[in-house]
Amino acid sequence: MARLPVIIGFGGINSAGRSSSHQAYRRIVFDLLPSHMQQDVLLDLATLTNAADYRNGLWHTDDGEALDDIALIDSIGETLLAQTLIRRIHPSLFDVDHVTLHKKSVLAPNSQEEKLSFTIKTRSLPDDRPANWHVAAISDNLSRVTVDGNLEAFIKDTRPLSVKSAGQLPTGFDAAKLYQSRNHPRGLQMTVYGASDALQSTGIDWEVIRSKVAPDEMAVYAANSIGQMDDLGFGGMLKSALMGKRTTSKHLPLGYAQMPADFVNAYLLGSVGNVGTSIGACATYFFNLEKAVEGIKTGKFRVAMVGGSDAPITPEIIEGFRTMGALAEDTALLALDQISNQAEPDHTRSCRPFAQNCGFTIGESSQWTLLMDDELAIELGAEIYGAIPAVFSHADGHKKSISAPGIGNYLTMTKAMAYLQNMIGKTGLTERTFIQAHGTSTPQNRVTESHVLSKAATSFGAKNMPVTAVKAYIGHSQGTAGGDQLHLSLGVWKDGILPGIVTSQALADDVYQEGLHFQLKHQEYGSQYFDAALLNSKGFGGNNATAVLIAPHKVMNMLSKRYSQEQMADYKEKNQQVRIAAEAYNQAAIHGESHPIYKFGFHVLGGEDLIMSESEIRLPGYDIPVSLKVNNDFDDIC
Repeated sequence: MARLPVIIGFGGINSAGRSSSHQAYRRIVFDLLPSHMQQDVLLDLATLTNAADYRNGLWHTDDGEALDDIALIDSIGETLLAQTLIRRIHPSLFDVDHVTLHKKSVLAPNSQEEKLSFTIKTRSLPDDRPANWHVAAISDNLSRVTVDGNLEAFIKDTRPLSVKSAGQLPTGFDAAKLYQSRNHPRGLQMTVYGASDALQSTGIDWEVIRSKVAPDEMAVYAANSIGQMDDLGFGGMLKSALMGKRTTSKHLPLGYAQMPADFVNAYLLGSVGNVGTSIGACATYFFNLEKAVEGIKTGKFRVAMVGGSDAPITPEIIEGFRTMGALAEDTALLALDQISNQAEPDHTRSCRPFAQNCGFTIGESSQWTLLMDDELAIELGAEIYGAIPAVFSHADGHKKSISAPGIGNYLTMTKAMAYLQNMIGKTGLTERTFIQAHGTSTPQNRVTESHVLSKAATSFGAKNMPVTAVKAYIGHSQGTAGGDQLHLSLGVWKDGILPGIVTSQALADDVYQEGLHFQLKHQEYGSQYFDAALLNSKGFGGNNATAVLIAPHKVMNMLSKRYSQEQMADYKEKNQQVRIAAEAYNQAAIHGESHPIYKFGFHVLGGEDLIMSESEIRLPGYDIPVSLKVNNDFDDIC
């Protein structure tokens, strides 16, 4: 009997805001929410963006005003909304109009009779001096250089980026100020915030969970797809010398793509369990999710944290994607809308999945999912937000261009549909399942992915499967995109609204539609209309994955067949307290009264702290030991 991996907590941060308690999802469907939910979304954004500080029952702004909830929202509500989702890149990241570069130049004297001469600090003289330089000391600190002939030089300049839109985190949010960040790269700052949000969203103290499992029965699988490429990570290591700066001891180690997993183990969970990092471009999150799901199903683990944290909004990464023709440039967006009388397009509509489009919009995000086997979730009374029974991943086979799509996604989507049909029946698959598409907004993706989805859907007799794509709002966060898709899908079962692809006003003529219904507007279906969702990723290099997500009401129906009425009644009683604690965290987060978990130098263990025998290893701080009574899987040949 396989254990069912259920979602008992989730959290993070993307351009829509905080993920836990469905806050980011509610920002996307904001216009359809009742006023009290809208108020919570706006107050949460006010806290996130440091627009106001909640003290003694009032919100205090930088202007010195003390306002109640309604007055604050009336004052800055529209501004808060404008500082979220896809928009023009804010100077808090970098100035898109003045990106630094250096132009290679050759300086020549005015005439053959003259020689170039300049004064320079002696300590700034190169060790390997050009042969045509003649250096004379002027003072203890200065030297004069005379050049025979020409002087090769790099002259500092700036230029505007042709791509100016991105799914940037809410303007004003600064994770570095929420804990002792110690010059951590942006993606790792986001990791600390996002993973903490997921842990605290559960309504169950982590120490309670840890007391129920052995140290080796937990796992953390997390990554990003590119690494930390800003100036505090690999980016600084690669360009510091060329910029006349010093490479630090943190540039290399903190740049690795597995660092999100390492940070969670070392500074949040204190886990000594299994750890791993699978990287597969856009499918990275789902690759890590697959490892966690398989480990829980087989009983290898009882608890697993899956995550990703990508911060790719840097001039260098944007330029790299732009030269591939992958990003939506401003001039292309203007041409797409046949606009000739303005300098810039509507950046909020730069991502248009399955419509006439011209490239994807880059985004940043940190998303974390806490999974648990169904037995432990029932025992603890955990809130069950859904279940992931399977993730399918396949490569593309032989191909010409490494970036071109192939056949792997046909396998992942079709196998996921077949698996789901076996779980919830043909009607459940074809009439009560929605598809969360990869939906990047490139011309190639709209054709190839729509063909994959259409062919798979019609193979199972589907007539009208709803398709949505959240990148329309938050952009493409690279390796973390699957986490965005997963967490923003969970909100559909909370509030009953399936987000539409509202930036796409009409489907492109080359989009395959048979068997599908592309959701171009928000639509209220009800919280229990859908039984499942299929989350699709169609990644660069042939990295494809499709995850099966089961609705929470469907999961509870399934578990009622596995557990007795008494067990379920006990679960519901415990769950009430868990819900209260989870909502208490939500309200604390809204009012700025919660803080990220960051346990630097906390309870560090050495080998001398362990108690070891031939049957077990006991670790201080864990109630259950690591068992050494392991099975011989090859006893038939040993």
